[in-house]
Amino acid sequence: MARARFRFLHVSTDEVYGALGPDDPPFTETTRYDPRSPYAASKAASDHLARAWGETFGLPVMVSNCSNNYGPWQHPEKLIPHMIARSLAGQSLPVYGDGSNVRDWLHVDDHAAALHLMLERGRAGDSFNIGGGAERTNLDVVEALCAALDARRPQGAPHRDLISFVTDRPGHDFRYAMDHARITAALGWTPQHGFEAGLRSTLDWYLEHEDWWRGVLARTGGARRRGLARSGEDADAEVQAEGRRV
Repeated sequence: MARARFRFLHVSTDEVYGALGPDDPPFTETTRYDPRSPYAASKAASDHLARAWGETFGLPVMVSNCSNNYGPWQHPEKLIPHMIARSLAGQSLPVYGDGSNVRDWLHVDDHAAALHLMLERGRAGDSFNIGGGAERTNLDVVEALCAALDARRPQGAPHRDLISFVTDRPGHDFRYAMDHARITAALGWTPQHGFEAGLRSTLDWYLEHEDWWRGVLARTGGARRRGLARSGEDADAEVQAEGRRV
């Protein structure tokens, strides 16, 4: 009985599909893989490996590809908690390029609910895109966060004045967006968290849990991505990481 119910759920990313232009339709499960970075290529390879185990050995594999996550407990190197930490310290808020890169934001609780449904009701061989239906430019996200901070910490307002624009990072895909119609039709899943309300509740969580994220930063030597040796504001920008994945 346990063997019959077993499923191997491989959790992946929207980055395997490559980049979208401003007017392109969102990614679907049949979009051709076109990874543009070593990270995305490694995730695409892992998707293929998982599916190959299903084809060759009958492993009951399911694959999900999700958009940018945000919410409680996210490592403070990621975009939203990183900007919160810097804002509270009165430090600059480095935004790559002109801030026009677009991401589809998915609250972590909605993501977890989708994965739970897949494990509960999905079938071997299923592939689903999981997106929040909340496309925002990076600048939109930071400005919305600054406005929410102004209301909660008015002594630092206007936090928007802390925004600075820094050299864009290599291989920075312009836009990701996910069409979640398949999982909605098959399993009845839809995102429950609107982005603005979700962002405000996320900010409140980080304001109430400063000891946790400050402890993480202390243990890791600060929120910095590794790989490119830069200095000044460009080095600060390397830590944004755009809110990637739980």
